[in-house]
Amino acid sequence: MLITRILTALVLLPLMLSALFLFPAAAWAGFSWLIVVLALWEYTRMVGMSLPRQACYLALSSLFAAAAWFGHWRMQGAEHGAVLALWLLLVPAWLAKRWRMPSGLTAWLLGWALMLPAWFAFLEWRPNASARDALALLAVMGLVWVADVAAYFSGKAFGRRKLAPAISPGKSWEGVYGAVVCVAVYVALVDHFGWLDIKLPLWGLLLLALPLTAVSVCGDLLESWFKRSAGIKDSSRLLPGHGGVYDRIDSLIAVLAVSNALRALGGM
Repeated sequence: MLITRILTALVLLPLMLSALFLFPAAAWAGFSWLIVVLALWEYTRMVGMSLPRQACYLALSSLFAAAAWFGHWRMQGAEHGAVLALWLLLVPAWLAKRWRMPSGLTAWLLGWALMLPAWFAFLEWRPNASARDALALLAVMGLVWVADVAAYFSGKAFGRRKLAPAISPGKSWEGVYGAVVCVAVYVALVDHFGWLDIKLPLWGLLLLALPLTAVSVCGDLLESWFKRSAGIKDSSRLLPGHGGVYDRIDSLIAVLAVSNALRALGGM
């Protein structure tokens, strides 16, 4: 299992970095949409959509993405506000109350609300093929990876108090604290090397990193709740040793969407 996991990572990481730094804007839009639509497909399976409805849902989603790209659509203030309400209010309430899995129209709308803002963030953080834009997006993605790894090892070493035992028994508050500390160090390094073109002092970036770390945890827990409700271990088996695409980007879609909304609404 470990060998399989490593081999898959050795294939995916160079592919992702090559696409991020080398693809022209149109190719990047298509590549990032492939990531999102695969996660969306896994979501449709978890919420129990029938095969015909899955096909219809994914086709409509892809038509929307094509129209958005060719029509130069971008998210506006109201949409960004809805994203913040979703991830900062609705999702934490959902996790606290452990509401049941969505179905019908609610499932359709929730899938779009989770995935589409992340795709727009992929495009808006990296509007062209410049190395600076690619580096800025990589810096945001790196925050998620640092938080994830730090939470895992901090939880393993110091974990005592369970974070959400009914949803994900392996996660602990100590893991969250470790993630916060490591993300703070990471953000200080990002600021030092000038990877993010954001008009904030270091203390402002550190304050911004706190809700993003919390949102990262919420994204992870939300997908864990979906999987637990569906009675499955992984969202799919598309990535040998890693589970599914949604398993790999559950935190990323949340952080991308929220960071993009904060940047747009805050004039950063």
